[in-house]
Amino acid sequence: MSIGQQAELEEGYLRYRQSRSAEDLAEVVVAGRRLVSHFVRIYTGGNGDDALQAGMEGLLKSVRRYDPEIGAAFSTYAAHCVMGEVRHFVRKETAYYRPGCIQELQFKVDHYVEQVLKETEALPSVEEIAAALNVRKEGVLQAMRAGLVAFEEVDLSKIRTERHETFRLPIEDRLVLQQAFKRLSRLQQKVIYYLFYRDLTQVEAAEKLGISQRQVSRVLHKSLKEMEKDFES
Repeated sequence: MSIGQQAELEEGYLRYRQSRSAEDLAEVVVAGRRLVSHFVRIYTGGNGDDALQAGMEGLLKSVRRYDPEIGAAFSTYAAHCVMGEVRHFVRKETAYYRPGCIQELQFKVDHYVEQVLKETEALPSVEEIAAALNVRKEGVLQAMRAGLVAFEEVDLSKIRTERHETFRLPIEDRLVLQQAFKRLSRLQQKVIYYLFYRDLTQVEAAEKLGISQRQVSRVLHKSLKEMEKDFES
């Protein structure tokens, strides 16, 4: 939503505040639909009539509840209301598996949008979000779909970092790693967890699992071989 469109929403609300006419309210709804569509695109990856409806309800709430005494422009207040309703809808509807790195990216998007809106009263574009989080624009939109659709429907090939960061594994590699880990057996996952996440020795891991150190070594070797195939494919 551009600055001009935000100004149009602001002006439309001021006219409605003076007239309280159905016609002016309709104009506010038309102008505010762009604001709603902006957040729906960010939080659902661009799809979702139900999310659009939730956002429109947030817009109407802002019209009813806005008080100029709060010191914020109506367009800013409306943005917070719409964002809140869309986020609430998305969290309620999230029903599918999301890898941890995808959840982390969704959280970062949420935090960044909220921070920019609070500090500048401007709406960050998807391009700005992508640049700030070092993820391609298409990757941000695909990541935000995760949880609302089956993970198989998310195009993982588009979730890529834009630039290399020292000592930080790119999100595409983290995705492969987490998917490979998910395909391991329960015992293999426990061995990997104890050795690489808890930093235990093979002897200590063996004691926790009730098996021998030699068995831990064999499970580790097999697990790493299986995970290696995912990185080669």
